[in-house]
Amino acid sequence: MHPMLNIAVKAARRAGQVINRASLDIDLVRVSKKQHNDFVTEVDKAAEQAIIETLLTAYPEHAILAEESGASGQDSEFQWIIDPLDGTTNFIHGFPYYCVSIALAHKGVVSQAVIYDPTRNDLYTASRGRGAFLNDRRLRVSRRDRLADSLIGTGFPFRDLQGIDNYLKMFGAMTEHCAGIRRPGAAALDLASVAAGRLDGFFEQGLSPWDMAAGSLLITEAGGLVGNYVGDSNFLHHGEILAGNPKVFAQMVKLLEGYSSVKPSA
Repeated sequence: MHPMLNIAVKAARRAGQVINRASLDIDLVRVSKKQHNDFVTEVDKAAEQAIIETLLTAYPEHAILAEESGASGQDSEFQWIIDPLDGTTNFIHGFPYYCVSIALAHKGVVSQAVIYDPTRNDLYTASRGRGAFLNDRRLRVSRRDRLADSLIGTGFPFRDLQGIDNYLKMFGAMTEHCAGIRRPGAAALDLASVAAGRLDGFFEQGLSPWDMAAGSLLITEAGGLVGNYVGDSNFLHHGEILAGNPKVFAQMVKLLEGYSSVKPSA
């Protein structure tokens, strides 16, 4: 395992311990609202601290982009992109579907990824060019070649409800063309499921880099494709993502490209 990935795994497991301890007494967790339907708990903050401390102890000169504490150390060519608890709303309700997501970008390209599911003790890892793994098992995207037979993951717009009408149209179109849609509520874990072949595809808008960074590398290393709704690779800072195995990805692009907010590159 790459040494930087090793440190990221250590950081993710430390965060997982913080989350698991808190989950035993969820009613005692203090919750505050960032904006409409966007919650943060003391657990998110404590998990993020544990991650950043672990990473910066090993690599003090690296930059950080984290959901709760923002960006720091911008002059480094290494940047850790962190979501300490993706699926906070699930966590608050005791609905066991949430994860820790940590990615390392080198000169803007994601090169290491860890997604840790603390309720199942499942560890997803990937290093660029070396494949994606769940615990120690190599991951491959699914082999389904028809969207009509595919199970597709998504997430509803929850913060910015401006986009809801557009989204419902996409949701309707996708429902007509696939075998089923699932919306479990933690995008990073949904992307890990695409890499593991449990979901054949995934789409969502209104996401931040920390929701997508680690999952996107897992998917490409598992043989899948990730892009925006038009299918281009500039998705990380554009807030929309479409992912899937190559055949399903192509069929999803045909269905969703008209809904893209990304201007086509000349």
